Amino acid sequence: MDLLNTLVDKGLRRELPTREEALAVLATSDDDLLDVVAAAGKVRRHWFGRRVKLNYLVNLKSGLCPEDCSYCSQRLGSKAEILKYTWLKPDEASQAAAAGLAGGAKRVCLVASGRGPTDRDVDRVSDTIKAIKDQNEDVEVCACLGLLSDGQAERLREAGADAYNHNLNTSESTYGDITTTHTYADRVDTVQKAHAAGLSACSGLIAGMGESDEDLVDVVYSLRALDPDSVPVNFLIPFEGTPLAKEWNLTPQRCLRILAMVRFVCPDVEVRIAGGREVHLRTMQPLALNLANSIFLGDYLTSEGQAGKADLEMIADAGFEVEGAGEVTLPEHRAMAAGGGCGSHEGAGCGSEAEAGCGSHAEAGCGSHAGGGVCGTAAVTAAPAAQEARPDLVAVRRRGAGTDLAPNA
Repeated sequence: MDLLNTLVDKGLRRELPTREEALAVLATSDDDLLDVVAAAGKVRRHWFGRRVKLNYLVNLKSGLCPEDCSYCSQRLGSKAEILKYTWLKPDEASQAAAAGLAGGAKRVCLVASGRGPTDRDVDRVSDTIKAIKDQNEDVEVCACLGLLSDGQAERLREAGADAYNHNLNTSESTYGDITTTHTYADRVDTVQKAHAAGLSACSGLIAGMGESDEDLVDVVYSLRALDPDSVPVNFLIPFEGTPLAKEWNLTPQRCLRILAMVRFVCPDVEVRIAGGREVHLRTMQPLALNLANSIFLGDYLTSEGQAGKADLEMIADAGFEVEGAGEVTLPEHRAMAAGGGCGSHEGAGCGSEAEAGCGSHAEAGCGSHAGGGVCGTAAVTAAPAAQEARPDLVAVRRRGAGTDLAPNA
């Protein structure tokens, strides 16, 4: 298809596709899906080869969050039967992180539920970062603690944090339908604070919440303008006991199209398949490695993931290799830039959105063109029809951090 040839050429030049081109990717037919994956795979391999970066989540404080994010099992009023516990001690968190690092992870993501950290919480997390880095000098540490107040990003950076995650989650126009206890602008502010402090920004989205194709394109273009080094793509985990428990809108094919669209819009950025890949991609997970160059290893915050050993076998069987601790994830032109970004570099062609935002949970628990490739003016599309519900695939985490059982890594 001419569309795919155009998108590959633009991806190799770090040039922003048009919105119509991005919508056309989401509108492609199942007959064209392998062509879409192959085209986006060329862009992925150009910038990242066949390396897959492994990341490991440690849930420092689980449940009882005062925010009302509809997708989250830890939200205010959630009836999901998840683990609930207060802050892990630094040595407990370090032990949990060690399991993921032993499994091949090079980044540890320290996550805590809540609106945002107090200064005392920042002290706790700083002590935890030190404990982890004392044992593993080369490990990358990403903090994910919610909305930041003035000076907190700088303190985390001084404590040894390398990155800060705060996801945009959905388009600005639909944000109020998902969360009411804070605003899109609040999230923008936190990512800007992380950038200003010299932390690598990590900000992504959640797909499958009933959004339209236009919403997905909006959020990804906003993310390109936000300029993160890492874009996690979460697929909603519809937890029983949350407002979105009945939202089963994703198929493996749609997930692959979404990942391909993200890769074309942010070609030289670490695209991570995050929460929900096991639930929605299922047996198509290996194919998704042609689009994304990063995954989480093992379990998520409150749900169980694929066995860590199975993750490693999947990567090897698909012809990819785990990225080593001594390898630089980002392409040279981004790695050399302070706080690098998805399109802010010379010739990168930034998106047109003025701002973007973020969110704190790494799990969701991620077109109308005729012929699937003709660019033009796209009509506004409705949210995709509900798919078969598979609640049997949603398993609440009962091991690892906050329990006496060995973690999955």
